[in-house]
Amino acid sequence: MQHITPADRPPTARDARRAGITAFVGTTIEWFDFYIYGSASALVLGKVFFADIPPAVGTLAAFATFWVGFLARPLGGLIFGHYGDRHGRKKALITTLVMMGTATFCVGLLPGYAQIGVAAPVLLVLLRMVQGVAMGGEWGGAVLIATEYAPPKRKLLYGAFAQQGSPVGNLLATLAFLGIARLPDAAFESWGWRVPFLASAVLVAIGLVIRLRLAETPEMLAVLERKQTAKLPIKVVLTRYPLLVALGVLAGTAGVAITYIKTTFALSWATSDIGFDRTTFLTAISLTLVVQVVVQPFGAVLAGRWPVKKAVLWMLVPEFVVLPLMFMLCATGNFWLAVLGMGLATFPHAMYYAALAGILARVFPVEVRYTGMSLSYQLCTTLFAGTAPIVAQYLLTASGSIWPVVGLGLGYTAVTLLGVLPLLARTGDPSPAVTARAASPV
Repeated sequence: MQHITPADRPPTARDARRAGITAFVGTTIEWFDFYIYGSASALVLGKVFFADIPPAVGTLAAFATFWVGFLARPLGGLIFGHYGDRHGRKKALITTLVMMGTATFCVGLLPGYAQIGVAAPVLLVLLRMVQGVAMGGEWGGAVLIATEYAPPKRKLLYGAFAQQGSPVGNLLATLAFLGIARLPDAAFESWGWRVPFLASAVLVAIGLVIRLRLAETPEMLAVLERKQTAKLPIKVVLTRYPLLVALGVLAGTAGVAITYIKTTFALSWATSDIGFDRTTFLTAISLTLVVQVVVQPFGAVLAGRWPVKKAVLWMLVPEFVVLPLMFMLCATGNFWLAVLGMGLATFPHAMYYAALAGILARVFPVEVRYTGMSLSYQLCTTLFAGTAPIVAQYLLTASGSIWPVVGLGLGYTAVTLLGVLPLLARTGDPSPAVTARAASPV
């Protein structure tokens, strides 16, 4: 009788759903921890950790520490990509969750500049780096947990489970700050802002319980049982697939950078220059994130039913109209017009972000997939997403006008199209519609 191993048993629909939900819950928690830092940097970290410099410069400094987390993300992608390709996705993801939770909790306990002087911003930067390393290892593993359990024709859709953690985590982070933003300024700046960081420990514990119950993915089990793991995955990726990495970096830009223009930077701009109070604009961001949570999955659905190239164009081209409109409506100072503009501007990049995971998850072979897709995605976040708030703030400060910031966001969209269209041309269209058409008799 032939011996059947777990790797030889195809995953059931229940297995796939469980893996998708596990990816969603885990990434939601990790993104919550990552995003609360963004809200805090826009509202309070400059005052607490850079108290001896002018407020505008303090905000820039806080955004710089925000970027540090993105600088560390490629390192996390390399470390955990190597570990995940050599030893399995599950072990890597458990480690990233513990790292993120520990660093986030410690930020909530960290004394400010008034208490320990220059040591405060130094420790803040170090903790942000740990967050970045953890987030850099998290994303690729979570996407692979979902897609490597998914049926072949539904990998684009299941990749969206991991992507959905980003807007939900962002929404929870924004709601957390919306709740404490109602505190008086003195209370908010002394202890209130710390509450979301400390409360994240509860979410991390829940995430660990869920992740520990999930088995390794069938595709990775097959590689491990047949001893086909790459000795040095990064060497394989950089020597055999450098062009795919470069195109992957460009392809992710709109999906990861524009959201920081619309939330982290816009929160600082609206509360400092337009006249919104922090509670009002946090409410506007929260409503916009609800829109993102609802519309984002439709990007994966659309890419699954249409040729992906066609779907990408329909998703991204409208950004050239709705992003300028968003800033024009926000500049009116009217709450509901701002919500309308931000909601409309959410559709293109959010829907594209849902499809992005499935596109990148199929670019590299399974034995180096974690490393390859993590390197592409995390280099993109470092170059474009992490720099977005500080570059936008610099453009606004230097020009006194919001239009250079609008140009920056439109540039991100153009760069994305320059990356994703050649990437699809080289790797093929993963949509079931195209696959079915190619398989049908002429």
